[in-house]
Amino acid sequence: MRVPVPEELLPVDRLGHVHLVGIGGAGLSGIARIMLARGTTVSGSDGVDSPALDALRDLGARVHVGHAADQLGDADTVVVSTAVREDNPELVEARRRGLRILPRSAALVSVMAGRRVVAVAGTHGKTTTTSLLTVALQAAGADPSYAIGGDLAATGVNAADGSGDLFVAEADESDGAFLVYDPFAAIVTNVEADHLDNWHTEEAYAEAFDRFADRVDPAGFLVCCVDDAGARRLAERQRVAGRRVVTVSTRAGVADLGPEALEGVRLWAPGDHYRADALAALAVGRELGHDDAALREGLSSYTGTRRRMELKGDAAGVRVYDSYAHHPTEIAGDLQSARELAGEGRVVVAFQPHLVSRTRIFGPAMGRELGAADEVVVCEVYLAREDADPEVTGALVADAVPLPEDAVHLEPDLAAVPGLLAGLAGPGDVVLTLGAGSITTVGPQVLALLERRDGPA
Repeated sequence: MRVPVPEELLPVDRLGHVHLVGIGGAGLSGIARIMLARGTTVSGSDGVDSPALDALRDLGARVHVGHAADQLGDADTVVVSTAVREDNPELVEARRRGLRILPRSAALVSVMAGRRVVAVAGTHGKTTTTSLLTVALQAAGADPSYAIGGDLAATGVNAADGSGDLFVAEADESDGAFLVYDPFAAIVTNVEADHLDNWHTEEAYAEAFDRFADRVDPAGFLVCCVDDAGARRLAERQRVAGRRVVTVSTRAGVADLGPEALEGVRLWAPGDHYRADALAALAVGRELGHDDAALREGLSSYTGTRRRMELKGDAAGVRVYDSYAHHPTEIAGDLQSARELAGEGRVVVAFQPHLVSRTRIFGPAMGRELGAADEVVVCEVYLAREDADPEVTGALVADAVPLPEDAVHLEPDLAAVPGLLAGLAGPGDVVLTLGAGSITTVGPQVLALLERRDGPA
């Protein structure tokens, strides 16, 4: 559900008591964390309990599991997640009372007010790049505030209120949220069609990134990764328009900042897409005037973000990773990383397609990219905010995997996937779970099965 952005966007200290519906999600939980740090009275609700809710309770938020009208209490402002339905009783009550109702994007603007914002956008790599930039700036002594779409592995949190004047924010294009921000500087990692349930056409999707770039402060700058054709075209158009643009590339000699800038930097995971993310973060730090050696030290110290090529553990000689990849390009990138990590071993992947609309459009392409693995398990489509479609199932992906029939396993029962993966993997192999939905629960179960297999008889 989309909530309109009000004409007047107030800073957080003028919002009063804020109630967040869907407070446990990656976006709203981070906003709530910063609001609490600023002294705002925060309450909220979510459909299920979670560690994120426990953490917010510990910080002083009043958080409910489930939704009911009376949970609004004396709220002045209600922030609504995009996953919330029109008939949500808290939203209905907020409208009845005439309360201020904000989408996530407007709430983020409220906590960014008064700071120099660096917004990180792109079809892929936003969370990793935002994380790398945050850690690099911290190492350089900047202490930025930040809001990331995933938890930093080193801290276990996705947002914090820093003491510096910078605010590093992941800028989501899926629902147009990034068109609400007015950043001092911005990164665009890539521009490749996605979220066509909202944008409808590839042209409209690409045009939205031009509108986003147009919002960058004339005194600021734009960083684009020109390994991607869409970001390269954006950089060219913005330079013609007079914008200061810095380009990065993992290929030598084609951009302002190339692979030689990362000499001596040891990243937490292999893969050209992660190197590109690190280059973009380094470029921003340099443009902001921070010490190069400190920035590079920060990049080397980065230990990852949860669900972004996250090592879940190893057992019986098998390493298990989990990643959020849900688009063909993301699948290809993470399988490249997995192949480098596996060395002489095999790559065994389980993929859960995310969203009916995305699977309808990209399902066959997802299957083709999964062919880079040795064994592939395809799960049923994770529905999220959409209704099921009997014509769009995991079979649309599995049927397109270019591997022998006995190496492709269509398993609609997620509960059966851990046992299937544990049976397929052997010593030296890498198991990788991919997808933006509940597939993230599978990795720990695989490890538990492997540990039992490796234990005493």
